[in-house]
Amino acid sequence: MAERITKYTLFWPYYLREHSKATTRRWHYFGSTAGILLVLGFVLTGSWWYLVAALICGYGPAWIGHFFVEKNRPATFQYPFWSLYSDCRMYLMWLSGRLAPELEKAGVKPDGTVKTQAA
Repeated sequence: MAERITKYTLFWPYYLREHSKATTRRWHYFGSTAGILLVLGFVLTGSWWYLVAALICGYGPAWIGHFFVEKNRPATFQYPFWSLYSDCRMYLMWLSGRLAPELEKAGVKPDGTVKTQAA
């Protein structure tokens, strides 16, 4: 996307289109689950190494999905806060079974392709 997105309501569909392939989303879910467990490890032990590991294990798998599956650049680089919020939102919507309608609204087809938008 050439223009900078200035409203979250426009970012969310963009974010979902950048995660159109189910395998990319699976990498995200794996990383998010690992990150959550490692943050819990920090809370339980107080060891800062858990937070370092949470960052690596949280973002590493997601970036694998982007670079090797989706073949795009993670939105984190340009929109760090909206991206983190959207990672959490996508994860919770997936867990609750409410993600498919959001993907459809964003133009993501079940096969992982994105509907072209009319000009």
